Amino acid sequence: MLGDDRMNIEAFVNVAKPLGLLGIKINQGDNVIAEWHLEQECRRNIYSATKSFTSCAVGFAVQEGLLSLNEKLTDAFSEDMPEYISDNLRKATVRDLLTMCLGQENGNLMGAQRPLYKEDDWVKMSFKIPFVYEPGTHFVYNNVGPYLAGILVQRRAGCDLVSYLTPRFFSHLGIKSPTWETDPLRNSFGAGGLFLTLSELHKFGMFYLNQGTWNGKQLLDSEWIKESTRQQVDAPYGYLFWRGNYNSYRADGKYCQISMILPEKQVVITTMAECRQADLFMQALYECICKEL
Repeated sequence: MLGDDRMNIEAFVNVAKPLGLLGIKINQGDNVIAEWHLEQECRRNIYSATKSFTSCAVGFAVQEGLLSLNEKLTDAFSEDMPEYISDNLRKATVRDLLTMCLGQENGNLMGAQRPLYKEDDWVKMSFKIPFVYEPGTHFVYNNVGPYLAGILVQRRAGCDLVSYLTPRFFSHLGIKSPTWETDPLRNSFGAGGLFLTLSELHKFGMFYLNQGTWNGKQLLDSEWIKESTRQQVDAPYGYLFWRGNYNSYRADGKYCQISMILPEKQVVITTMAECRQADLFMQALYECICKEL
């Protein structure tokens, strides 16, 4: 740390800029301690960091009594079930949509797959995919879970995810009318495709650092924040949040769209990038930033 409470991030930028870093912002508490931008901010696809916003939407829906994590999917999606319902599908709950342990063998609804589907009803299509494993037993990175979680919130709330989160969350943080990818039936795609600026994504991290409060007002139950960001399964994963070094957790999207929260340091680190070497990028983030805090 520098004497004026600013952090020297030159070492990180020197490593990460050739990897595709577009910008980074770091807060310790309410103070911005470092910031660097390659170019002026604009809204970009945050890819799978979107999943953590879907987790947030589920938290609001639970808080409002719209749904329960213990609901069976066969009840929550009774009209979408295939003709044959396997034993594993019968066991699956809403909670299993959030942990990447849904029970399907492979990732589906992934970025390269979505433009190729002939089906328009991705909900029914998702339930036709075999549930090979007992839910909760095998970690398989899969967009089906967060997509269906987002669908359930939208159905119970009677509106898309942007409309649902705007009065509860986006408007408080000053995030106006963000674009969010939709499925062919115009449902918000809860697994990806939200477009934000770096500073808007950083506000999300700050909201979680502050345990669901913004400008002194408790918007989302702090217990949900704690529960959704702790490790839930036999993998470094909560409810659509990744766990990491230094007891951190993060929203994490393709090409290193990241908002990382380090509660013990009271720090939020947010990056936007076009990085195809995420392992090297994360190594630099841990060694050049987190280690020095």
